[in-house]
Amino acid sequence: MLGNHRVRQIHTPYQQVLNLPSPTLHRISSGRTLPPAMNRFLIPLAALALTSSIMSQESPTMEPFGKLKDGRAASLFTLKAKDGAAVRITNFGGIIVSIDVPDRDGKLDSVVLGKDSLAEYEAGHPFFGCITGRYANRIAKGKFSLNGQTHFLAVNNGPNSLHGGKAGFDKKLWSVKAAELRNGAPTLVLTYSSPDGEENYPGKLDCEVTYSFNDQHELTINYAATTDKPTVVNLTNHSYFNLAGHGKGSILDHILELNCGSFTDTDATLIPTGEILPVHNTPLDFLKPTRIGDRIDETSFTPIKYGEGYDHNFVINGQRGELRTAAKVTDPSSGRTLECLTTAPAVQLYTANHMEMNYKGRAGRTYARRGAFCLETQHYPDSPNHPSFPSTELRPGDTYGHTCVYRFGVAR
Repeated sequence: MLGNHRVRQIHTPYQQVLNLPSPTLHRISSGRTLPPAMNRFLIPLAALALTSSIMSQESPTMEPFGKLKDGRAASLFTLKAKDGAAVRITNFGGIIVSIDVPDRDGKLDSVVLGKDSLAEYEAGHPFFGCITGRYANRIAKGKFSLNGQTHFLAVNNGPNSLHGGKAGFDKKLWSVKAAELRNGAPTLVLTYSSPDGEENYPGKLDCEVTYSFNDQHELTINYAATTDKPTVVNLTNHSYFNLAGHGKGSILDHILELNCGSFTDTDATLIPTGEILPVHNTPLDFLKPTRIGDRIDETSFTPIKYGEGYDHNFVINGQRGELRTAAKVTDPSSGRTLECLTTAPAVQLYTANHMEMNYKGRAGRTYARRGAFCLETQHYPDSPNHPSFPSTELRPGDTYGHTCVYRFGVAR
């Protein structure tokens, strides 16, 4: 579906060589010559070492996750590292339901917000862990022009269109193309074909999203899409992170560093004005590690006032299209760390400013305002209406793509 297409430079490549573990074959070096009879064991032993390394992880497991109101069944997939760390994903909305990683004491807990059941996800939620599209983030007044034709979208966020409209990709049942080991890492590949005119977007859009989770606790997400007529596309994942563990207080004490020297200024409805401004000496300056809560309420700074905290698109330093660090986050209480790397031009930092108090979450836990943060790797909001922004236009014969890596660790 996605083969034999050229990749335009405005769409970042989605295939990257990522820090996957390579098997090591140990050489016997005793300082003496092995008897000839033993030489025949070397190749089998090497093959055994290689097989052992490759099989250090399990293939993804699948279990039922319930049925949608229309009777279609969804599944829950588990991608597990050899130490027990695991990522669970459902093909409904491509939602990341949980990410269990260890703290400094080795205790596993999920660091993303979520729901217990498919029925709860279908009933509605604040985009927990889902694929957002066809266009992630906002499009002003729910309209854009392409090739002289104006397209009118659903308005679902004040006067604007948000995350693909009323029935975006987060509400679709994705097909499972593969659930297997790739390069020693459990991998899940989901596909969805969005018909021409869905949510009033032009063109049939064939999408493929690939998740893999390796023994280094790197969750890699590759996005790819092709179209049969000119359209716009901007895909991302909307996971809400709390490195102390989901439902364990606010993230205001988390320490954040952003590799971002500028941001897109917005109006009061969080639509870009077209200006790209420096973060230096503003509450958006995270070029050095800074506690998230230190300046989150400085409403004298208009962008903070408009976002009611952090809800801003940051322009990532470095070459667009190359995998580079966008953000690093540390939770001092648990020691857990998160590094976000991407080939995308920008990342949206959102600090759950609109989460209702005592929101019923997964595993009996409740969530609160500012109880999580999002790092959504993306193109700029409202790019179709800003010719000066990196283009989100996709044409037949081209492939949209970008890569995001969430790398979890522990600060000792």
